[in-house]
Amino acid sequence: MSKGDFQLSCPIPIQQYPAVVMAHGGGGRLMHQLIEKMFVATFGGDALRARHDSAQLELPAARLALTTDSYVVRPLFFPGGDIGKLAVYGTVNDLAMSGARPLYLTLGMILEEGLPMETLWQVVLSLHEAAQRAGVQIVTGDTKVVDRGKGDGVFLNTSGVGVIEHNLRIAPQSVREGDAVILSGDIGRHGIAVMAVREGLQFESEIESDCAPLAEPVLALLDAGIEVHCLRDLTRGGLASALVEIAESAGVGILLDESRIPVREDVRGACEILGFDPLYVANEGRFVAFVPRAQAEQAVHLLRQHEVSAGAQVVGEVTASPSGTVVLRSVIGTSRVVDMLSGEQLPRIC
Repeated sequence: MSKGDFQLSCPIPIQQYPAVVMAHGGGGRLMHQLIEKMFVATFGGDALRARHDSAQLELPAARLALTTDSYVVRPLFFPGGDIGKLAVYGTVNDLAMSGARPLYLTLGMILEEGLPMETLWQVVLSLHEAAQRAGVQIVTGDTKVVDRGKGDGVFLNTSGVGVIEHNLRIAPQSVREGDAVILSGDIGRHGIAVMAVREGLQFESEIESDCAPLAEPVLALLDAGIEVHCLRDLTRGGLASALVEIAESAGVGILLDESRIPVREDVRGACEILGFDPLYVANEGRFVAFVPRAQAEQAVHLLRQHEVSAGAQVVGEVTASPSGTVVLRSVIGTSRVVDMLSGEQLPRIC
């Protein structure tokens, strides 16, 4: 989007308000215009247009899933995504990992005094586009402005509500010995994409984040009658941390085959340069599914029908022992225990 396009599209007069200024007490003309002309007009929906203190929702008579998360990524925009897409997809994906169909989101925005109005508008457009793609409505929200230097531009918080339309208990405690571990696609792209922009790194080809909504392929598994035991998206801590958490919670062992874990060559090369292990690099459009071995082939076939999970494949299996441990069988046949890192390889990336 060019600056000229922005000036034609933004509902707030940028010449009059080139930046978000401190709105004393949370009121004022600018805050009113932001809410009415930018947020309500862009996100739409009856719940927002009611301009009430809470949204009133019509929900089916079923189990509900509820989740919340906050997003503080730096930089705000990176190849393949931005903080707006992260906020929507991250919350939608958390709902999907319960096997829930995402329906509604809340949106809290903490804006730093002096934030360029153009930047805010780009974030709002991204939120709108991501919500439409994910099939959810933003139904209520809140906006606060903090002093200059206290907010890092934009912080976002989203909560999500989804409906559970199955009788499965999708959780680590449902994992069983013999289950197949299915990975939905290549790993490591999101973390490397963010780090490259943050540090000004140049690679032969641009590495884009895998940021995407995951509900569609998950619901396809459930609609086909796949007995999904556990799902987990591979955000902070990557594949390794997710699997260790599941193994410890379920009291089982997990054996991974390194040769079957897809990592793009440019991502692998970047990790080698930076000293990172792709198993621990964050993703925003990848998940693991634990299903009975007898249904693994069908599950992989179903996942490959969707663009976001087109690279799905079985990468491991659940074993009885060693309990609470993930073991990686390397490409040369040796084995090592995969543990959690004591800290984050890449801070503030989701």
